[in-house]
Amino acid sequence: MNAFKLDCVLFDLDGTLVDTAPDLISCLNQTLLEHGYPAVPAAEVKPSISLGALAMIQRATQNLDAARQQQLLDHMLDCYQDNIAEHSRFFDGMSETLETIEALGLKWGVVTNKRERFTLPLMEALNLSRRAACIISGDTTANSKPHPEPMLAACRQAGVNPQNCVYIGDASHDITAGKNANMRTLAALYGYIKDSDQPENWGADALIEEPRQLQQWIKTALCH
Repeated sequence: MNAFKLDCVLFDLDGTLVDTAPDLISCLNQTLLEHGYPAVPAAEVKPSISLGALAMIQRATQNLDAARQQQLLDHMLDCYQDNIAEHSRFFDGMSETLETIEALGLKWGVVTNKRERFTLPLMEALNLSRRAACIISGDTTANSKPHPEPMLAACRQAGVNPQNCVYIGDASHDITAGKNANMRTLAALYGYIKDSDQPENWGADALIEEPRQLQQWIKTALCH
């Protein structure tokens, strides 16, 4: 393997770059109430966000058939599309981290399993579309994470070599995807981690407890 020369920092979106939980959970609970189900506490469903909206619905309800789950899913996603960035915000320190990355002359981008119909409007609402060197969604490529295809597509879009990238995410499939693409990987412990998760066993190169710690990791990597 050639020597690591950091050129690009790639982020998972939900639970890593942006705290999207407030909008997702609000739309979930609005959907549940309108269909006669009780709302659920945020803490109960937040760990399911990394697995997608259907996983959130399944966590919040019991023993619904597939057709009913799909009905709730369609309603929730329509609500979310109309309220994509009402309460979503950067995690504390992330805005400064992006500024640091840019000031260091590095590229950055997003690789998410979120679909383009949500990813692109969210990035636009947060004024990130023109700052990101690449934006790859769950349906941009034929395969989604943990497959390496979206990771490699991001590198092509950004014009960088995968082995000179670091990918940070808050789920085991994020770390697997990065490793499958021969990238360095970081686990975002501040994200939507389940109690049963063991991020220390995911095989990441480092565990990041808050975005400011990512800045330090980057600066250290550039010194080597």
